[in-house]
Amino acid sequence: MLDAALLDRLIKAYDVRGVVPDDLSPEIARLVGAAFVHVVGASVADGGPGTVVVGHDMRPSGPELVAAFAEGVTSQGVDVLEIGLASTDQLYYAAGSLELPGAMFTASHNPAQYNGIKLCRTGASPVGQDTGLREIKDLVLAWSQSGIPASGTPAGTVRQRDVLADYAAYLNALVPLGASRHLSVVVDAGNGMGGHTVPAVLAGLPLTITPLYFELDGTFPNHEANPIDPDNMRDLQAKVLETGADLGLAFDGDADRCFVVDERGEIVDPSTLTGLIAARELAKDPGATIIHNLITSASVPEIVREHGGTPVRTRVGHSFIKATMAETGAVFGGEHSGHFYFRDFWRADSGMLAALHTLAALGETPEGTTLSSLLADYHRYSASGEINTVVADQAAVLDEIRATYGSREDTMLDELDGLTVTSSTDGKKWWFNVRASNTEPLLRLNVEGADDQLMASVRDSALAIIRGGAA
Repeated sequence: MLDAALLDRLIKAYDVRGVVPDDLSPEIARLVGAAFVHVVGASVADGGPGTVVVGHDMRPSGPELVAAFAEGVTSQGVDVLEIGLASTDQLYYAAGSLELPGAMFTASHNPAQYNGIKLCRTGASPVGQDTGLREIKDLVLAWSQSGIPASGTPAGTVRQRDVLADYAAYLNALVPLGASRHLSVVVDAGNGMGGHTVPAVLAGLPLTITPLYFELDGTFPNHEANPIDPDNMRDLQAKVLETGADLGLAFDGDADRCFVVDERGEIVDPSTLTGLIAARELAKDPGATIIHNLITSASVPEIVREHGGTPVRTRVGHSFIKATMAETGAVFGGEHSGHFYFRDFWRADSGMLAALHTLAALGETPEGTTLSSLLADYHRYSASGEINTVVADQAAVLDEIRATYGSREDTMLDELDGLTVTSSTDGKKWWFNVRASNTEPLLRLNVEGADDQLMASVRDSALAIIRGGAA
């Protein structure tokens, strides 16, 4: 029988992820495959489609884990459609367009020794702790002792299908670049799945592409495929300056996140891209709703309102974004972490769609217009970025922040996700949010102010309280 503590560590809030094979083994993948069939009702007998679509990224452990997962699925009388090497949004495309539940084997931006499974229901609807992962964990634990139950039906089959060209065509139809001026673009795939999808999606467009690290290599020989870490953006920044490119694009390991570098080699804040894409979506669908999590810049709801839309603020995390999009009919959602969600992409996140929007927006401007000038009005505040502090007694620190700021005039506290403090100094707006990590003894601080000096002052005041309680 598997150790319950191992499964608690392996099956997280949004996916399955761990070191291979110590945490995530073929045995566990097989059990997850069988359990997934039952939890999402994939079998025909349960009214499901009778098939599960499966893809994997470039990590060396992927094929073995996929094979084991497929054994678990087919043991329950359900077929497996393997799409092979894929980005996560390519798997979402398959699940959405084919109306199948799906499993993507990836550990996203984690180091080479990791792998994982992102699961979705029919139509790319996410499976998280509150929407199936908890039940999957319980079945895996029970069946690790009793064995996977016989289905009483013939075993399913495994077949292959290549959906890359269809995926590329779908994205290009959503954001066409046919009328774009010619652009020079550097793309850093980080040896991840961007090296697989970028040539297919951007082929034939009015672009000159300088590729960096397009070779698929799950050992990440050049740098980790994690563009939220500025160290991993340096090669892209340098190449943009060296080539005089109009912009640079960076993708994480499974290419569901996109980060952008402007012509000066400066990293573009994902909140700035959220504002840009929101404005573009509102031009197509006037008055629509736009989702943003509470860590995105205060500029985002301002821009949405200025363009006639309705901003809706949510907790951090893709399950909250997608659920709120479904409830409100929102056309688009953005997160500070570089995840961008699109109603017309089954409310799933796609780094490639965000990249296409950026290219289209710049391509529609007159010759000579720079990305930095285009984005100037979408970047309005100074942000600290996320600052993590190890804190033994997180509740006590949050109580102290409440006591310190709660009695101040013109200061608002809310607890949608962690604790957010919003106020102003000399008429200048500022806010900060403190959230506890779900998996580590950390408090995460994000601060934004009207200018660098105000942001730094608010940041240092909040950190003084947090670090007073540091472990």
